Amino acid sequence: MGQDFVEVSINVLKLIVIFLLIVQAVPVLVWLERRGSALIQNRLGPNRVGWMGLMQLLADAVKFLFKEEFVPEKGIKVLYYAAPVVALIPATLAFCAIPLGHPIKVEAFHMLGHSWGPYVFPFQGYDMNIGIVFVLGVSSLAAYSLLLAGWGSGNKYSLLGALRASSQVISYELALGLAVVSMVLFYGTLNLSEMIRQQQGVLVFQAFGQMISVPWLPNWGIFYQPIAAILFFAATFAESNRLPFDLPEGEAELVAGFHVEYGGFKMLLFFIGEYGHMMVASALMTVFFFGGYQIPFVNPDEVYQNLTLSLGSSTLASVVTGFLHHLVFFLKFAIFLWIFIQVRWTLPRFRYDQLMDLGWRTMLPWALGNTMVTALVIFILNRSVGG
Repeated sequence: MGQDFVEVSINVLKLIVIFLLIVQAVPVLVWLERRGSALIQNRLGPNRVGWMGLMQLLADAVKFLFKEEFVPEKGIKVLYYAAPVVALIPATLAFCAIPLGHPIKVEAFHMLGHSWGPYVFPFQGYDMNIGIVFVLGVSSLAAYSLLLAGWGSGNKYSLLGALRASSQVISYELALGLAVVSMVLFYGTLNLSEMIRQQQGVLVFQAFGQMISVPWLPNWGIFYQPIAAILFFAATFAESNRLPFDLPEGEAELVAGFHVEYGGFKMLLFFIGEYGHMMVASALMTVFFFGGYQIPFVNPDEVYQNLTLSLGSSTLASVVTGFLHHLVFFLKFAIFLWIFIQVRWTLPRFRYDQLMDLGWRTMLPWALGNTMVTALVIFILNRSVGG
């Protein structure tokens, strides 16, 4: 957490801010989804409570918080209450491990009669060398919340939704994991920050015994691993139970699936968990395939040096650089969140046999083949360089 009081305090504050960011982003995403679906369907959406319906968010929050408490008569109380909490925690922990901007450097300073610093604060909750392993491991725990909700509710529709969710997660985590393995092989690291650093500059690759440069394209992972990008993004829809993969919540046949017995604040936690996984998926897409917080064709160190000369303070220049790159990350991140919303109101729900067929007979073979080809190409290139 840090070496002294200042560093520990800043790191704790970062964790709190990221948690609040996730929680506060959910009402905004709900409003955006309502307005976006209205736009797609040629209607108005929420527009009565406040300007553009923005105060509807506050009205919904009040409704969720003050709804009557309810526990199913045949439910298992401990599991019933644990499920919404388990739904929230994995997304929050995973998002904290994702780099959101360029690290901030703070020069040494004097305060309260002591000398503090210098410090380097990663623009994330915590920086881990095995960041992607941690993110995937923690995110996979979200499936337990669906199982706990389905079993703990004591309702057959909830149980059927939980069974669907567990089989769906198993089916699509294989393709998702293999897509991630392809990216780990390509970057040669498990550290998310290092993956972002490797995407600086213009597109350069080795082919036919020589280095080929494409100066009008950024050095993003999407240009090296397009198949992995498609497979990963499609699998994240299934992992976060979003249309067209929302069979665990199928209203037509399961009423509301695993959360049919939930309401009020407990239902709100499920909402936050679902949107949290959307945010984690969008952030990972940005990190793996679209340069993370990197500005295309711009070196962050050059931005920092130019700002230092302009502002006359290296600490202030580092803060501005960090937030500037965070804004770039946010723009890429927001595009993928909008795609999640647009897909929900564009594509119909799959049948269950179609869901399984796509996961096992289409995405898994493609993901496995892509991983094998990636490993083979890297092996051949390493042999040629070593030779």
